[in-house]
Amino acid sequence: MLSQNLTTGEALSGIFGSVSLTAWICLLIPQLITNYKAKSAEGLSMGFLAIWLFGDVTNLGGALATGLAPTATALAGYFCISDLILITQCMYYNMRNAHVARRRDSSDTESSEERPLLRRNSTTSTSHARRSHHEQSNSDALKRVVSGEAETSKTSSWLSNSLAVFAIYLVGAAGWFISYRAGAWDKPDGPDAPDSDSEPPLGGMILGYASALCYLCARIPQIIKNYREKSCEGLALLFFMFSLTGNLTYGLSVFTYSQDADYITRAVPWLLGSLGTIVEDCIIFYQFRIYSGGEDSGNRSTGVNGAHESA
Repeated sequence: MLSQNLTTGEALSGIFGSVSLTAWICLLIPQLITNYKAKSAEGLSMGFLAIWLFGDVTNLGGALATGLAPTATALAGYFCISDLILITQCMYYNMRNAHVARRRDSSDTESSEERPLLRRNSTTSTSHARRSHHEQSNSDALKRVVSGEAETSKTSSWLSNSLAVFAIYLVGAAGWFISYRAGAWDKPDGPDAPDSDSEPPLGGMILGYASALCYLCARIPQIIKNYREKSCEGLALLFFMFSLTGNLTYGLSVFTYSQDADYITRAVPWLLGSLGTIVEDCIIFYQFRIYSGGEDSGNRSTGVNGAHESA
């Protein structure tokens, strides 16, 4: 026998899970566009992506072993797929640009050997061109600061990104309501209902804590990279805003599914992994703020147009 009588907690878990799923589905789009336009993935730390992938793999294994909420398990599987898509694109551009750089170095070496007398003039000309471009960039940046254009562009980008996050909540909530009306949330009644009182498997809990540790450590390489380069160029701000939204609603989905002490105990690793990374996301948001400055602030803030040139 099937019943649609969900508890308030189960309904909220479904809504939050649907919002989180929507955020994770859209998560890659801003960063993929950024990488594609720049034909580069230099803004992203590969250490960040590798640790994140390992965390998602252990997250999926732990969720399956401990019997977490269905939305939490489904999201864990999707995380792995999305990670692989982004990592594949980054590896492609990194290898492609490394190959182009090697060919350029080889070409420059041959040219210098064939035309030694022209080398000094070429170098001098290049130096003058760079100096002129730098002075022009500083002049343009100063004009934007004086006119208030930089601040307006930065405010506009944050506003448009916030509206995109708000749309994620609307679409996610609407998606859950439609699926509920269609009967997707019917659940077994009576003796066939799943037993949630059994002890969580030790292996599943170990995987859960391992994934939480990976999530908490994953952003550290990216934060360090941003700090060393004093730049968030090549990163999509909306990528991290969607990540924060997904992590927050993912954690809420797990928490609202049940407040039973045993369930909360087995869900602690996932709550730590999702909610704990919000603090690190806030650090990255702060880096976006302080490293954008006046120079090209509109492009750097969104990350879509502020990208590295191909090597």
